[in-house]
Amino acid sequence: MTTATKSKPYLFWIMTGVLFLFPVVFLILKSFTFPFGYGDAFQLDLTVSGWRTLFSEQRLISATFTSLWIGAIVVVLNAAVGLVAGKALAFYSFKGKSLVDTLFLLPIIFPLLAIAMGVHIAMIRLGLADTWIGVILIHLVPTIPYSIKILRNGYVSLGTNILDQATMLGASSWRRFVTVEFPMLMPAIRSTVFLAFIISLSQYVITAIIGGGSVVTLAMVYFPFLQSANSTILAAFSMWFALLPILFYLLVELLICFLPYQKPWRITK
Repeated sequence: MTTATKSKPYLFWIMTGVLFLFPVVFLILKSFTFPFGYGDAFQLDLTVSGWRTLFSEQRLISATFTSLWIGAIVVVLNAAVGLVAGKALAFYSFKGKSLVDTLFLLPIIFPLLAIAMGVHIAMIRLGLADTWIGVILIHLVPTIPYSIKILRNGYVSLGTNILDQATMLGASSWRRFVTVEFPMLMPAIRSTVFLAFIISLSQYVITAIIGGGSVVTLAMVYFPFLQSANSTILAAFSMWFALLPILFYLLVELLICFLPYQKPWRITK
């Protein structure tokens, strides 16, 4: 093993510490200290005023649970649409396939605000404005393209040979999906779950337009705090905001452990 090869793990941990661990530790520390500006003497005066202000917000808990279940539904719908569309784009050839593939990317190319304003008129006519159903539907617009792209690449990497083998052995379409496709697509599904939830959680403008103030998510509670000059409050709220994707991801991993082919406690004789 060469010296350059030995140094790569150390370089990785150094870069991880600088780019990830240090900002997180600094944010945690900032949420428990009084604000200090540039040129001020560095001193750690501990305080919980930021967290006290955070939990004094009456809508915090309700907005948190609203964001969680809206994000969960958005994730499920993204996985369902992404699996079907991704498989079709990966394995099937049909006229206009390139055009369909391009159309799926349009919500990313066009300004989301313009799309929301146009969709808002249609939702008013359909009676979906100011409802959680309307908010979920508009959250699908910025998330579906990523889900389709990720799961399509997952199916391309999977290939058709192993699926054909399962069919030749007598597996039905549903059994083949449960026992072959779903387990082998797990990395792509994990990426889809995490990305779709984060995008849904961070939507403020389109939630305010479609929800009309009736559906209050965590982003709608968080963004007004950005006008505050108190960095301690902002750090505390940022920590609370960042915990939700982590907790949701851990919950998904816990549910995955209960799948039939995920039993680490099973002892093989």
